[in-house]
Amino acid sequence: MIKLKRVYQEPAEDDGYRILTERLWPRGVSKERANLDEWMKGVAPSHELRKWFDHDPEKWDEFKDRYRKELFGSEAVQQLIDTVEKEDVVTFVFASKDEEHNSTVVLKEFIEQLLSE
Repeated sequence: MIKLKRVYQEPAEDDGYRILTERLWPRGVSKERANLDEWMKGVAPSHELRKWFDHDPEKWDEFKDRYRKELFGSEAVQQLIDTVEKEDVVTFVFASKDEEHNSTVVLKEFIEQLLSE
């Protein structure tokens, strides 16, 4: 099972294995407070794509398409799949204030689709 959670929310036992899926470390959060098991920068959108998107919901559909293209065939994605298959519960941790329009939402959908094939 894959869950999503903001890094600013309190970690919980039922989060399972916690993975930060951001390229940049979240502002104002210590490693201790984040309580992560792993930081997988390699599954985050490229710096160029992240800057282009700039959390603009009007660019959401195109962002999803571009990000999926970056994810396809990525070694980091295969490592993430291996982790998800090994753990009972994995929580993808993200920093964005927008819980509906962020890369981690796309990543979760992408991984779940690959696992269902």
